[in-house]
Amino acid sequence: MAHPKHKHSKTRRDKRRTHYKATAPTVGTCSNCGSSVMYHRVCPECGYYRGKLAIEKKATA
Repeated sequence: MAHPKHKHSKTRRDKRRTHYKATAPTVGTCSNCGSSVMYHRVCPECGYYRGKLAIEKKATA
């Protein structure tokens, strides 16, 4: 395994890590009920995905 001959500075280390950042998820609107939904996911409010019923939602009374 390779061993460094000289210590890398904190600045050099941090410059390399500047691109390691989280990205916000892409959010769209449900075509059935209009609520906010993450892309490629079933709508948590109505249970529809791409205009078709994917899961049955219980009616809260």
